[in-house]
Amino acid sequence: MNILFFGDIVGKIGRKAMAKTLPGLKEKFKPDLILANGENLAHGMGLSLKTTKEVINTGVDYLTSGNHFFAKSEEIEKIIKEKMPVLRPANFPLSFKGEGDVILSKGKNKILLINLLGEAFIKSEKIILSNPFLKAEEILLNNFQKIKIIIVDFHAEVTSEKKAMSYWLDSKVSLLVGTHTHVQTSDEKISPGGTAYITDLGMVGAEDSVIGVKKESSLDYLLGKTEKLKIDIPEKGLAIVQGVFVEIDEKSGKAKEIKRINEEILVD
Repeated sequence: MNILFFGDIVGKIGRKAMAKTLPGLKEKFKPDLILANGENLAHGMGLSLKTTKEVINTGVDYLTSGNHFFAKSEEIEKIIKEKMPVLRPANFPLSFKGEGDVILSKGKNKILLINLLGEAFIKSEKIILSNPFLKAEEILLNNFQKIKIIIVDFHAEVTSEKKAMSYWLDSKVSLLVGTHTHVQTSDEKISPGGTAYITDLGMVGAEDSVIGVKKESSLDYLLGKTEKLKIDIPEKGLAIVQGVFVEIDEKSGKAKEIKRINEEILVD
């Protein structure tokens, strides 16, 4: 099974870059499943029904998310009501709407997709999270021996927390990707246990920016000129499309290949 998984899609420029780049990547990699993190779809903060549909229409099968999932609560209500293919972190409180894991069908194959949120240095709208390591174990135990191909998006700030998760889930899952920092790491690997891993997929967004936000807004905030960071997203210019291609053995669920994707495209 061939899988494409893209990092956080940031704003309109990210959505357009995905639409322009995906046809070529599909031709090159022949993916059976296309995934992306979508928590920054709507101008860098949360998701809307419109932006979700826009990305799904490009050919993305399912979206994961993170700490900004409920940033636009009214839109999330619509997304859930229309049963859009979007996950929230599984370690949000059980009382929260949405699903944190899902079983997907592709041909004869079943795939378990899990979304988790890290605890270190992440503000999650004052939400009390359950432990992501224990939540992952709980979900895997519930699906013990049922599904071979298991994919996890761990949306976390700290590289050490992501690295620790890679050891916790080694040989238990097919693919573990990190998201959230919007900076692609170059540590992709396949463990001896057959788990493909990368600390962070990167992002799909403006190249001339600070993790997707206009550099001027970020500098004003960091220099103390503004009390709050203005989420101002460039709408055109050079964009980067980052993620990974992974090949997974359908019978064993073990990863056979992982390759980083880092494309540039002009968006006008």
